[in-house]
Amino acid sequence: MPVKIKVKTDIRDGSSKDTFELTAFGRYYIKENARFLQYDEAMEEGMAKTIIKVSDQEGLILRSGAVKMRLPFKMNKKLQGNYHTPYGVFEIGTMTKRLDHQFDEETGSGSIDLLYELKMQGASTGTYHLFITFEEEEEQ
Repeated sequence: MPVKIKVKTDIRDGSSKDTFELTAFGRYYIKENARFLQYDEAMEEGMAKTIIKVSDQEGLILRSGAVKMRLPFKMNKKLQGNYHTPYGVFEIGTMTKRLDHQFDEETGSGSIDLLYELKMQGASTGTYHLFITFEEEEEQ
């Protein structure tokens, strides 16, 4: 179904905190036991297609296009992903602290709440809190 998506990212690194917000239009769908949220995001490097997959205890963020990234999540587990840049491929690691997903069939709205620690090339880059809300968008 077509959805309007709001993504809020809080990044804490020591005492500093950055917040980023994005509004996008995309699709929400269910396939087998997983839920998917798909949208395009304009970035400095160009357009990136983002797919977020969530099941009970696992999640995955995939980006392709201007940015290529694979970021896996599993509750209380350290997982390895990668981030492709023009300068090479970086190893990234996640340690998931919270992974919640809600969807209300009646209102066509839902949310994904993801809290994780991120490391790049073995060095901590901070704690990321990704809070995504989405609601059904009427097709024009």
